Amino acid sequence: MRVAAVQMTARADAGESRSVAATFVREAAADAARLVVLPELFTALGPGTELRDGAEPLEGPTTAWAGALAAELGVWLLAGSFVERDDADDGSRFYNTSCLVNPAGELVAAYRKIHLFDVDVAGAGMHESGVFSAGDELVTADVDGTLLGLTTCYDLRFPEVFRIQALRGATVVALPSAFVAATGPAHWELLIRARAVENQVFMVAPNQCGTTPDGTARYGHSVVVDPWGDVLAAGGDDAGIIVADLDPAVLDRVRASLPSLRNRRPAAYRWPT
Repeated sequence: MRVAAVQMTARADAGESRSVAATFVREAAADAARLVVLPELFTALGPGTELRDGAEPLEGPTTAWAGALAAELGVWLLAGSFVERDDADDGSRFYNTSCLVNPAGELVAAYRKIHLFDVDVAGAGMHESGVFSAGDELVTADVDGTLLGLTTCYDLRFPEVFRIQALRGATVVALPSAFVAATGPAHWELLIRARAVENQVFMVAPNQCGTTPDGTARYGHSVVVDPWGDVLAAGGDDAGIIVADLDPAVLDRVRASLPSLRNRRPAAYRWPT
């Protein structure tokens, strides 16, 4: 499967952001990508009040846009994430939600970010729980016979998510992100490669770059990594796409020669109380 990760800087206006994203998705489709993944909060990434003001229902403008674009181009499109307003709950709850649409333009899966970025690291102090509610369900979806795990940005620091998805059968995990420049050089590629190696999966991780409308510097350096931890494609500081071919033979070889998933001993594991 050929995959593409889109690296971009969200605009303040969602319509403008979708237009920029569409240009990159078309470029990826022209390069024969079958699955295209957009970064986290690609439609807009501003202050909390602006995020809520621009929220939309799950099957709203962004999902409709993604469906129409995917159907036009004949690709699977993971619309990294946008701010979802949960109208089933009187519109009082908001989620950081990714939506996966198939080449027919149908919404086939949605993932609400579970781990909210509440940190006070120098240069990256923010508290997402002031805007969003946390999701509570891990999500996988079948993409042309490949089980894809859906995660978002800060989830990267919680290895349980990736292990459970691998045990459910995921062989590719998408990680739409808006990873900050303050922690990116030390942690971004290191953690992505670790999740790929320990779970023997491909990782597809598009990231935002530049300075987003909330004033935060984003790290960029989108990356695709194979189950051995080798980097198949990597971006730099600027907007653009990266493309890589995911070879299932590589995954089969890694899992056969180093069968760490089979060598697990769950009966011996005890969660601390």
